[in-house]
Amino acid sequence: MAKKAVASLQTGEGRAYAKVIKMVKSPKTGAYIFKEEIVHNDEVKAFFAK
Repeated sequence: MAKKAVASLQTGEGRAYAKVIKMVKSPKTGAYIFKEEIVHNDEVKAFFAK
């Protein structure tokens, strides 16, 4: 099943998106949390600029 899922992402518009992970410090506890999103390749820099 894994091969089929990966193959479907590489055809068509699957390559136009990227999974981005940003590390953010929590204001309450001071610990780091991770924010994950799937965004269009054109919006990756805007995601990290926030």
